[in-house]
Amino acid sequence: MEKSDLQSLEAKIEALIQTSEQLAEENQSLRENQTNLSAAHAALLEKNALARSHIEAMIARLKSMEVNT
Repeated sequence: MEKSDLQSLEAKIEALIQTSEQLAEENQSLRENQTNLSAAHAALLEKNALARSHIEAMIARLKSMEVNT
């Protein structure tokens, strides 16, 4: 193998290593974002359930007030 071929191969390998490292960092960042979004989604579902419960309780109170009048 000639010296220029070897240098070209080394450059390509170095580029692949850099790309691999960049993708690994991006993957880690995306995983962290996914974890954060999952937690936010769970919190929103909990708030939604709480709001639904409060609304259902208000509707029940209103219906009982209607019956009593």
